[in-house]
Amino acid sequence: MAAQAAAAAQAAAAQAAQAEAAESWYLALLGFAEHFRTSSPPKIRLCVHCLQAVFPFKPPQRIEARTHLQLGSVLYHHTKNSEQARSHLEKAWLISQQITQFEDVKFEAASLLSELYCQENSVDAAKPLLRKAIQISQQTPYWHCRLLFQLAQLHTLEKDLVSACDLLGVGAEYARVVGSEYTRALFLLSKGMLLLMERKLQEVHPLLTLCGQIVENWQGNPIQKESLRVFFLVLQVTHYLDAGQVKSVKPCLKQLQQCIQTISTLHDDEILPSNPADLFHWLPKEHMCVLVYLVTVMHSMQAGYLEKAQKYTDKALMQLEKLKMLDCSPILSSFQVILLEHIIMCRLVTGHKATALQEISQVCQLCQQSPRLFSNHAAQLHTLLGLYCVSVNCMDNAEAQFTTALRLTNHQELWAFIVTNLASVYIREGNRHQEVLYSLLERINPDHSFPVSSHCLRAAAFYVRGLFSFFQGRYNEAKRFLRETLKMSNAEDLNRLTACSLVLLGHIFYVLGNHRESNNMVVPAMQLASKIPDMSVQLWSSALLRGEAETLNKACGNAMDAHEAAQMHQNFSQQLLQDHIEACSLPEHNLITWTDGPPPVQFQAQNGPNTSLASLL
Repeated sequence: MAAQAAAAAQAAAAQAAQAEAAESWYLALLGFAEHFRTSSPPKIRLCVHCLQAVFPFKPPQRIEARTHLQLGSVLYHHTKNSEQARSHLEKAWLISQQITQFEDVKFEAASLLSELYCQENSVDAAKPLLRKAIQISQQTPYWHCRLLFQLAQLHTLEKDLVSACDLLGVGAEYARVVGSEYTRALFLLSKGMLLLMERKLQEVHPLLTLCGQIVENWQGNPIQKESLRVFFLVLQVTHYLDAGQVKSVKPCLKQLQQCIQTISTLHDDEILPSNPADLFHWLPKEHMCVLVYLVTVMHSMQAGYLEKAQKYTDKALMQLEKLKMLDCSPILSSFQVILLEHIIMCRLVTGHKATALQEISQVCQLCQQSPRLFSNHAAQLHTLLGLYCVSVNCMDNAEAQFTTALRLTNHQELWAFIVTNLASVYIREGNRHQEVLYSLLERINPDHSFPVSSHCLRAAAFYVRGLFSFFQGRYNEAKRFLRETLKMSNAEDLNRLTACSLVLLGHIFYVLGNHRESNNMVVPAMQLASKIPDMSVQLWSSALLRGEAETLNKACGNAMDAHEAAQMHQNFSQQLLQDHIEACSLPEHNLITWTDGPPPVQFQAQNGPNTSLASLL
C-alpha cells in the first residue's frame, strides 16, 4: 500500500514537473513573440515563428487555444494574410468552446473572427457567429454587452437600422438588470442616434428625455459621466441642425462646448470600475474634441458665420492630422471628409473656388482609400461638384452632377437640398427644362406638403419659388415668397438666406423703378453679405448699387457716390474673375465630367478655362 502511495506521489511529482517545464517553455516563447511584436519597427515574421513553435510541443488545450488566438490576432492586425488569420481564429473559437471558464479567449476569438469575416464581405458568416457568442455570454457582462454592440454595428453598416435598434434595446435592458446605468445610457444613446438617422422623431424625444435623466443621476468616473453628457448633447445639437433650427440650438451647443472644455481638464482615472459591464468608452477624449469642432462648423455653416466655420475647421483638421499619425480608426477619416464637405461649401460662398476644387479632390482621394467611405459620401461628393459647376457657370455639368447625386442618395434632407439647387439651375437656364422644373418645384412646394421637417430647407424652398417667379416676371408673387423666406430666416438667424432674399427683393424693386425701396433692401444685404462674407451676393448688391447710384442720389440724396459704387463692383468682379480663371485652369477641373463609378485617380491639365463668367458680371 505504501509502495503504491509512493508510486502515485512520484507520478504526480513528475506530472507537476512536466507541467512546470511546459509552462516555462511556453512563457519563454511568448516572451520572445511579444518582444518581436513590440520592437521598433515590429518584427512580425519572427513573432509569428515564436508562436508557431508552441504547437510541436503538443500543449494543453488552454495554451493551444490561446496561441491560436494570439497568432490570429497578430496576422489580422499586422499582415495581409487573412486566410491564415481566419484559420487560427476559427481554431481558437472551436477549441475554447470545449473549455469551461475560458471566456476571454472564447469571446475575443468570436469578436475578432466576425470582424475578419466582415472585412472579407462574409457578413452571413459573421452574424450567426456573433449570435451564438451573445447567447453563451450572458453570464459574462462585459463580453455580452460588447458583442451586442458589435452585432448592432454590423446591422447598422448593412443599413438594417430596425434590427440594430432592437439589439441596442436588448443591451439597454440587460445593462439595467446587471446594474450598469452607465452602459445602459450608452445603449440608449446609440439607439437614439439610429432613430435620428431613421427620422423616427416621435420615438427620439422620450428616449432622449430618459437618457438625460440617467446621465444626470449617474454617479461614477467623471470622464465617463462627461463623455455620456457629450454624447447626449451631440445628439441634441445634430437633431436641431437637421431641423434647420440654427438659433434654437445655441444653448445646447454652448453646453456642449463647455462640457468638452471640462473633459479636457480631467485626468484619466486608472481605477477600473467595480462593475465589469461599465468597462466601455464611447470615444477617446481627443476624438470627442474633433466631434465638437465638427458640429460647431456645421452650425456656423448653416448660420452663415463662415469665418468662424473656417477657424474651427482649421483647428479640427490640425487635431485630426496629429491623431492620424498614431491612430488609423476609420471614424477619423469620416470626420475629415465631413469637415472638408462643409469647408468646401464655405469656400464656394466666399469666392475661393480654386481652393474648394482642390479640397474636393482631397475628398476624392480619401474616398479612394475606403470603399465604405465612398459609398457613404458619393452623393455629397457629386453635390459639391454640382455647386462648384454652378459657381463657374457650367450649368450642363451642374445638372449632370446633381442628377447623379439624386440617384445615389436616399437621405431625405440631402435629397431636398439637391433638388432645391437643381431647380435653381433650371431657373437660370430659362425655358429649356420647363416640364422638369415644374415637377421639381411641385415636389418641394413649401406651401403644401414639404418632404422634410428642416426649417432651413423649407425657407430655401420659398427663396427658390421667389427666384422662379422673378424670372417669370411675376413680381408680386416673388415678393410674397421672399418675404416668407425673410420671416423664416430671421426667426432662426439664417444669415445667408436673409442676404440673398434682401438682394433679390432689392432687384425686384429696382426693376419696378422703386429705387428708394430697392436701396433699403440692398444696403443691409450688402452689409450682411460683407459680414458672412458672401462674394456672389456682394457682387450682385454692388451691381445694383452701381446702377442705382445716380438715380438714388437725385431721388433720395443719401445713396453712395456713383464712382464709389462702380469701383466696389469692379473690385468684386476682378476678384471673382481671377479666382474663376485659376479654378478652371486646374487639372482637377476635369472632375466636373465624372458622373459614374469611383472617383478618377488622375487629372489631365487643361489649356485654359472654357467657361464664361458673363452671367456673374
